[in-house]
Amino acid sequence: MRPFAVTCRLLLLLSLFAITLADRAAAADRPPNFVIIFCDDLGYGDVGPFGSTTHRTPNLDRMAAEGIRFTDFYVTSGVCTPSRSSLMTACYPRRVGLDRNETGGWVLFPGNHRGLNPDEITIAEVLKQKDYATAIVGKWHLGDQPEFLPTRQGFDSYFGIPFSNDMGHGHNKRYPPLPLLENEKVFEEEPDQAQLTPRYTARAVEFITTHKDEPFFLYMPHTFPHNPIFASERFAGKSANGNFGDSVEEIDWSVGQILATIKKLGIDEQTLVIFTSDNGAASRWGGGNGPLRGFKGSTWEGGMREPCVMRWPGKIPAGKVCGELASSLDLMPTLAKLAGTSAPTDRVIDGLDIWPLMSGQPGAKSPREAFFYYYTNQLQAVRSGKWKLHLPRKPRGRANQNDQWPQLYDLESDIGEQNNVAAAHPEVVERLSALAEQCREDLGDGDRQGKNCRKPGHVENATTLTHN
Repeated sequence: MRPFAVTCRLLLLLSLFAITLADRAAAADRPPNFVIIFCDDLGYGDVGPFGSTTHRTPNLDRMAAEGIRFTDFYVTSGVCTPSRSSLMTACYPRRVGLDRNETGGWVLFPGNHRGLNPDEITIAEVLKQKDYATAIVGKWHLGDQPEFLPTRQGFDSYFGIPFSNDMGHGHNKRYPPLPLLENEKVFEEEPDQAQLTPRYTARAVEFITTHKDEPFFLYMPHTFPHNPIFASERFAGKSANGNFGDSVEEIDWSVGQILATIKKLGIDEQTLVIFTSDNGAASRWGGGNGPLRGFKGSTWEGGMREPCVMRWPGKIPAGKVCGELASSLDLMPTLAKLAGTSAPTDRVIDGLDIWPLMSGQPGAKSPREAFFYYYTNQLQAVRSGKWKLHLPRKPRGRANQNDQWPQLYDLESDIGEQNNVAAAHPEVVERLSALAEQCREDLGDGDRQGKNCRKPGHVENATTLTHN
């Protein structure tokens, strides 16, 4: 080869090497991408990484092997709306007025006047401060009036249903047709629910692909396995646990599609993926909460402790297990820090930075002194460290009318909350009771008002979403 040709080739190789280094430097400087996959009524024991031998979840199994499992991860309610309000705002539901609906019920319904107050700051709005592309694909359930929709709460785009899938005419004739929204418009009425998971997945893949060259936040709250439970023809009738198992296995497939897309696009090491659920499994639809006591709607562990897996190659060590107390409350401040910004400082929030736990730092401990369990507006339990104290409560929401109160459980040795050790540890009961009283002063309890609570959103003339 002639010297001139050799020189040109060397210069070309050096140029390509420089470009590669520049690309890597740019990728390192760019804020990370975030994907939160949030199931509906998936129980603690419903996926392989948390002990299920009934449901086949190979993608979640691999995600856990390549990332970290949180065994003591909590949401703030045993039902949909209040739990989702905490993920979005890093606040207990009572703080933002979404512990109940306007008539005192558990969750929001079609045409309710109440919703997430537009004055609250969501995780999407925090990330918009760093120019993130933001999207939600799936179930919102924080208000169906235009003022409360996700496109008014920091999300660039929205595709999904605004509330639970049983709140439609096809399931209950007292409701209007179930709407499928594209941003703020009804795209379809009474969509084929068997196709929702694959349609959500296609939209999620499209969003990731479109925004692969910029930081993005994808919030993917699945419709299932909430009842009525559906799965597409690819999965229907294929599991060992009826339609519940079919749905779980299709969600696992969806997780696999998301992870495969991220890897194919070369953004694996720039993307944090978080998988969890809004509350525990219901008692009658086929789900299971593993060794935990209680089900959806309760303040027993089975109602509010959720399976949680996080994966970020190069940042989260593979095959880790964290038994420290963490919560969906903590995702906003943690992701904000990773993005180079911060959670709101002009108001009280309840979330804390758990990156030391997520990144597997040696000796990292939970930053949370206590976690509080509410049943609608009623404070029913408090956890601090390994101890959980169930407080005396009104009849509503009690699992057993003959139970004796208070009840103290050592969750390290008694994850199923079977052995009340209150009599043997009066000093622990006293300490946790004092934490509960601090919580009552802050957030309130029943008719008692807390000093740091804010009002929910409210519209006077609520309407029902219809196809125009």
